[in-house]
Amino acid sequence: MAKSSDGSGTVIIKKYANRRLYNTETSSYITLDHLAAMTREGRDFKVIDAKTEEDITHNVLTQIIMEEETRGQTMLPVSFLRQLISLYGDSMQSMVPQYLEASMDAFRRNQTQFRQAMEGAFAGGPFAEIAKRNMEMFEAAASAFKPTPGSPAATTGAAATTGATPPRTEVDALKAQLAAMQEQIDKLK
Repeated sequence: MAKSSDGSGTVIIKKYANRRLYNTETSSYITLDHLAAMTREGRDFKVIDAKTEEDITHNVLTQIIMEEETRGQTMLPVSFLRQLISLYGDSMQSMVPQYLEASMDAFRRNQTQFRQAMEGAFAGGPFAEIAKRNMEMFEAAASAFKPTPGSPAATTGAAATTGATPPRTEVDALKAQLAAMQEQIDKLK
């Protein structure tokens, strides 16, 4: 019988041939939704195939992302997915995982710093109005990554099939907004 953790606090999840997931920590069957919640809570887990004991965590996490994307929680733009797919087999493929991991770490740090700065600014300080506007800009920039039906981002797939390239002005505008927000964060420090 597998231990509930590997000694480092990592929860061991067994995946059986019938596709059921078993949490060895709680001695209960769980779903992919439970694993998604554990991920959001920052809980570390490892998924192993119950028969072969092979680590299949990567496959299960990819499956969770696919389910989230299917539910309408799209976060990965079509152009990003196309670029990612095109890197498979490329000479730069080995560098992509480290680059993406470092980028996400930086994004998380900046997001945390930004939230902390906004909380302090909304406490009634002299920069409350500026912080409020920056928060609105940040939310607008974040919502740009979630395409709505009929938006240029949602129609990127159609543009790709016709051979047209998506307009770069939107990306440039978002980069400018993010740079302005970073300036404001730096000033608040």
